[in-house]
Amino acid sequence: MTDKSPLPFAQVRAAMDAMIDKALQNPGEHVSIVIVDDAGNLLAFAKTGHMRLFGRRHAIRKAYTSAILGMDTGAHAEKLHANGRSVSEMGDPQLTFGQGGVVIVRDGVILGGIGVGGYPSGKRDEELARVGLDALNR
Repeated sequence: MTDKSPLPFAQVRAAMDAMIDKALQNPGEHVSIVIVDDAGNLLAFAKTGHMRLFGRRHAIRKAYTSAILGMDTGAHAEKLHANGRSVSEMGDPQLTFGQGGVVIVRDGVILGGIGVGGYPSGKRDEELARVGLDALNR
């Protein structure tokens, strides 16, 4: 049977494998890694070690936010801050701010989002998410 979904399992798995391999290069640092579809539904989840509940949930929310809003979470946070607004004003408790969520777009169509949580720096979360995005785009 052929997988005709916009994000086929083989591509999702390749992206997860790429991010996990990269994350495991720093064995003392644990992260949660998530891929969601365009509606924010969970397609894949992994954690590289013991992650407290907040780190796991935050990775899911980052992926969800980027998929639902169609933009990376870091850019969204900057936009909110520049306008003196808060994510809580948007009316969706699953939305979050901060770096680590990237939108998956192909041919101008939003296909989903990738979220990473757990590093002390959101910049490192985003860098790892981009590893997955690069794997999806191969």
